[in-house]
Amino acid sequence: MANNFPSSSGTQPKEPALLHDLNEPLIEHAEGQLFLTETFKIILEEVLCKGTDVKEKVCEWKEPEELAVLLDLELRDTGEPQGKLLKRVKDVAKYSIKTSHPRFFNQLFAGVDYHSMAGRFLTEALNTNLYTYEIAPVFVLVEAEVLRGMHRLVGWTEGDGIFCPGGSISNMYAMNLARYQLFPEIKSRGLWGLPRLTIFTSAESHYSVKKGAALLGIGTDHVILVKVDDGGRMIPEDLEEKIKLAKSEGSVPFLVSCTSGTTVKGAFDPLDHIANLCEKYMLWMHVDAAWGGSVLFSSKHRHLMKGVDRANSVAWNPHKMLVAGLQCSALLLRDTTNLLKRCHSASATYLFQQDKFYDVNLDTGDKSVQCSRKVDCLKLWLMWKAVGSAGLEARVDKAFIHARYLVEQMKKREGFHLLGEPEFVNVCFWYIPPSLRGKEENADYQEQLSKIFNFFMEERMMKEGTMMVGYQPQENRVNFFRVVAFSPLISQKDMDFFLNEIERLGKNM
Repeated sequence: MANNFPSSSGTQPKEPALLHDLNEPLIEHAEGQLFLTETFKIILEEVLCKGTDVKEKVCEWKEPEELAVLLDLELRDTGEPQGKLLKRVKDVAKYSIKTSHPRFFNQLFAGVDYHSMAGRFLTEALNTNLYTYEIAPVFVLVEAEVLRGMHRLVGWTEGDGIFCPGGSISNMYAMNLARYQLFPEIKSRGLWGLPRLTIFTSAESHYSVKKGAALLGIGTDHVILVKVDDGGRMIPEDLEEKIKLAKSEGSVPFLVSCTSGTTVKGAFDPLDHIANLCEKYMLWMHVDAAWGGSVLFSSKHRHLMKGVDRANSVAWNPHKMLVAGLQCSALLLRDTTNLLKRCHSASATYLFQQDKFYDVNLDTGDKSVQCSRKVDCLKLWLMWKAVGSAGLEARVDKAFIHARYLVEQMKKREGFHLLGEPEFVNVCFWYIPPSLRGKEENADYQEQLSKIFNFFMEERMMKEGTMMVGYQPQENRVNFFRVVAFSPLISQKDMDFFLNEIERLGKNM
């Protein structure tokens, strides 16, 4: 059909000729397959070979304006020939951050597991939706089995759960479920008539707790921050005091969000002590173990989560320490009453018909607040099948070994100052360059130290592309580095390089 927009010449444009016979596919099938084949070659070369080679850069830094020109971002009416399009693909790979590189220490995700990646390729190619057995029979069963395996590690013989698009969403699910269990009428009546609800979490918990409170209408003012000790762990005595205070002020406490592996320090809240309080005051106990949950695979380190079996819900991100690939996040529930479905179901008859020829309990879509849901379970299942629980345990233990090595070496080198002994694999430290040593009493010392991190060391690191490591301030502390080394591709040589590079970058500042 002709469009109704005037042409630049003022005359009506001609109707475009049909590009294909209507009995043929719109896009040439063979041409598409060839493009995909060539794209895979680029992925293998630029991302999985160069992107994991220590001799290559972690990033090829470009300023935004320059990068926009290099990528030729503009979208046009006419398509580009395949040769040009493949160059776009190569440029995307070239100028993206290589998060699989052994010297990418910037986030709580890194590295690559090739079995998991194979699962990601497979699910993308199959392009299905995980809401009914009829459309995703394999993946409904796979998700159920992976959740059972995770439940066993938590210490539950049964339960419920669902894969979510990230740990933040898992935390929000927990809040919604806890509120619904206490006030089921909220599903139909909304917030009308509900009392003022209160959530408790540590001062160093993830920001998604406040985001969830805002989204669910609880309000960020009603997220009560509990004091932490020097290691960043929630103090149960302060939690109890704040619960009592909230009740005395007419609030209804309903949830405590604990953290197993805080984002910055990697602290683990004392779950057993908190569980005692949750049972005493009848509160839902949620454990945000998005970062630290993988210690459950390790016989040496699972004690960090002692008491997790007493929780009502657990958020866990295998895309972090286990390197399952983004995104792979699960919400685990101890509940066996179908609370997840009762809270979120809308019973859409066009999708969740009750007269199907198979067991309709296999249709999991009504448990989710989403309709479309990606298949995130296969990557973890395939990786778990490939290396077994023993292989995943070794991966966790290796990360602890690297963290301990870094700490030991920092103590031997001048200029490195730890925030404290790490409980997990987060190593937080300042590096004091030679130019600032002995000047701690200067009035502008803290300001200068912060600037060195932000404007000099980090900038040089990124622009030279040698490695990436995150930094942040916290409370009254100025910018400090946080390094996490858990990729299965890294070695002790990479730890030594990290320390040497920090010293090199800070040498002449």
